[in-house]
Amino acid sequence: MTSRNTLPSAAPSRRTLVKAAAVTAVAAPALVAAASPAAADGHAPAFLHGVASGDPLPDGVLLWTRVTPTPDAVPGSGKGPDTEVRWEVAEDKAFSRTVARGAVTATTATDHTVKVDVRGLRPETSYWFRFAAGDSSTGVAETLSPAGRTRTTPVYDAAVPGIRFGVVSCSNWEAGHFASYRHLAARADLDAVLHLGDYIYEYGTGEYPKTRHVLRAHEPRHEIVSLGDYRTRHAQYKSDRDLQALHAAHPVIAIWDDHEFADDTWSDGADNHSPDSEGAWAQRMAAAKRAYFEWMPVRTSTEGTVYRRLRFGRLADLHLLDLRSFRDQQVRTGSGKVDDPERTITGRAQLDWLKAGLASSDASWKLVGTSVMISPVAFGSLPSHLLGPVAELMGIPSGGLAVNTDQWDGYTDDRRELLTHLKDRGVRNTVFLTGDIHMAWANDVPVTAATYPKSASAATEFVVTSVTSDNLDDILHVPANTASYIASAAIKAANRHVHWIDMDHHGYGVLDVTDQRSQMDYYVLSDREDPAASSKWTRSYRTLSGTQKVERVYTPVR
Repeated sequence: MTSRNTLPSAAPSRRTLVKAAAVTAVAAPALVAAASPAAADGHAPAFLHGVASGDPLPDGVLLWTRVTPTPDAVPGSGKGPDTEVRWEVAEDKAFSRTVARGAVTATTATDHTVKVDVRGLRPETSYWFRFAAGDSSTGVAETLSPAGRTRTTPVYDAAVPGIRFGVVSCSNWEAGHFASYRHLAARADLDAVLHLGDYIYEYGTGEYPKTRHVLRAHEPRHEIVSLGDYRTRHAQYKSDRDLQALHAAHPVIAIWDDHEFADDTWSDGADNHSPDSEGAWAQRMAAAKRAYFEWMPVRTSTEGTVYRRLRFGRLADLHLLDLRSFRDQQVRTGSGKVDDPERTITGRAQLDWLKAGLASSDASWKLVGTSVMISPVAFGSLPSHLLGPVAELMGIPSGGLAVNTDQWDGYTDDRRELLTHLKDRGVRNTVFLTGDIHMAWANDVPVTAATYPKSASAATEFVVTSVTSDNLDDILHVPANTASYIASAAIKAANRHVHWIDMDHHGYGVLDVTDQRSQMDYYVLSDREDPAASSKWTRSYRTLSGTQKVERVYTPVR
């Protein structure tokens, strides 16, 4: 019998074996290449920030890189000549069977980043891609980028036996190393990786968190405000070898949260923004969005947003939300305004788009990528020594109470409208995938939390912990699984729809979806400050088709 406290040694599923056979042979060289990016020799262009792919479609995928044409053309500098960058996509790692190629010019207008929306590919197929710059015939040595692997999605009406995603959020450079990315990059069984926000952090060195030493300093050292600042910070994050390995191994599907802009961003400002000293918010937000679309493998929207929809055959529709661009300002807990029907977290157009997409979907599962938690949470009675740290972690008032108004709890009319829509329209198998709060949760999402479980659950929610950002044991400077036992017990007692909380660990999730169920396997790191940190499975929860409830599973998907 398999122990409930150890990783089982069950044989891999047929699907895992098939995908591993197809992918393992190509994934390892990509990681090696990503770990050794082409370096400038003073004359040749260089690919110092790796390669990436994202937003896969049945017939295509978005490819990304950044070229450094001359040594002085550092990110954010506005320096460097226009440079032709050639790209190619192949069926094999040796690039002997090229299926697409082309060229694009990298300029200072996009910080010498390159994005290519490749079409004409076969569905549900793995490909290799790479870039090149320079031309020996002109006296500039040619440089090849690291090679990357990507994968297209199934055709829209395909019967798909399963899909599998890595799921991450909240990667603060100064708080630790990105070992979670390394472990996901090494997996041969993922269709894509979902990044649910806080890909970068905006703070100056030592500003967040203030209670601990800085493991590695941010660049620039000051808080980022200008376009050049945001470009420099994105470049620093993409200099991380583990992050480069992740992007080289899998397509990444990303949304933003607040720290891609500033803490607690709303449509016209942020808690961490002062117009007097940092200028107009609209200018800062425009700079942050421009840098994000330049540096991320995300298709640029003419509306400057990231909400969009991807499909994985008839198995799943993935609805991705932008919960920062259109929301009203957060209000104080106890102000009575959290229920105001005039206040919104989504904006009217996005909420209507989401409701229509969920109701019309013929997919077995409706997955929703949301940067902040939708499940209602009341905090009950916490001991005084835990109230402050939990308040800091969750963004609630330290004097006590009840909701985190940066989450959907601060915009209850939008949540009520959405959940009532799911219930009244009979929309089943909706699963929210969430980051933001540096903790792992497994929740039912009740229509009326006060009467749950007698009232209905409209959906379920899996929240992943942070890659590095502080959680409870970090804030308190205590061992894991000590103070958190008391805090999590108090929260669960006041919220019967919450099945599990991990307040202490860092890591990632792996979501596996079949017609019968959606299962989240939670993995934790041995030490976020150790670049060679190990990873182990810790818990699993699933939602069986038609139930709208989560249940514990004692083995991960193999």
